[in-house]
Amino acid sequence: MKKFFISLFIFLLILIAGGFWGYQKLNSFQQETVNVRPDQLLFIERGTTGKKLAALFEQEKLIENAQLLPYLLKLKPELNKIKAGVYSLNGIQTVQDLLTLLNSGKEAQFNVKFIEGKTFKEWRKNLENAPHLKQTLKDKTDQEIFKLLDIPSILKSIGEYKNLDGWLYPDTYNYTPNSTDLELLQRAVERLKKALDKAWNERDENLPLANPHEMLVLASIVEKETGIAAERAKVASVFINRLNAKMKLQTDPTVIYGMGERYQGNIRKKDLETPTAYNTYIIDGLPPTPIAMVSESALQAVAHPEKTDFYYFVADGSGGHKFTRNLNEHNKAVQEYLRWYRSQKNGK
Repeated sequence: MKKFFISLFIFLLILIAGGFWGYQKLNSFQQETVNVRPDQLLFIERGTTGKKLAALFEQEKLIENAQLLPYLLKLKPELNKIKAGVYSLNGIQTVQDLLTLLNSGKEAQFNVKFIEGKTFKEWRKNLENAPHLKQTLKDKTDQEIFKLLDIPSILKSIGEYKNLDGWLYPDTYNYTPNSTDLELLQRAVERLKKALDKAWNERDENLPLANPHEMLVLASIVEKETGIAAERAKVASVFINRLNAKMKLQTDPTVIYGMGERYQGNIRKKDLETPTAYNTYIIDGLPPTPIAMVSESALQAVAHPEKTDFYYFVADGSGGHKFTRNLNEHNKAVQEYLRWYRSQKNGK
């Protein structure tokens, strides 16, 4: 009997020692360094088991031997809540770091920047070059993309002039890998709709604008005329005053937009006299669509223009504009600008 208890005691010691050794082995494995490549992404499928995860770690050459991983996950179930997704491995150093990340569900984030004052043609290049964004629109025309997006119903009455310029909110958009370009554009549409609704619903009284679409068109002109936020409400006042007085808007950015590919960096007298739907030196009132993507600042400037008696403005040579009340004052301001321009060109 005595020998039996001694044998049992020895067996238990071996068992405890083996368990302790195994525990230490798993802890050591948990702290093992992983081999991460610069900007490496790891794709985890839904329903990935411990064995599949171990095979994936070896396949991606994160660790040479991951056979202990399933046992580690059984020992520490808090590390076995792996969530499907795409993960950035930047900053990951150990197996524990890696498992903590995969349990967090914090997928990799990328972003694409859309700048105000640009057109969809320019934005589309950024969209197509965005990393890890699923491209579904490359073979689609702008008109086809327009139809796929939920553009406000006010546009149903506009007819042939349906384009995306002005209907997407400028910002930096974050996304996870495998998001689609269409999803990202729809987010930009929703942001623009909210900003436009807010501007329209809170607008000043008696503005000469029939609907939110006209507000957006005018905001796009203000956007193109000045990059100085503090000046936009004054620029908007000039166009509001002109609309109220039934004067032509006579704004160069609309002419340029109407010229399309014909614009080569300058506007000639011939261009000002050539009819297009956007030539505001010829047409009355607003052009048929926005001419650029619009910032919230430009929308608010049109919704709340300054109360002025200005009908003209011209560049002042310092990045801003000089505002004037009548054509005589305007012509003098133009001459001042031309003198400044010539002095800069001649290096004086």
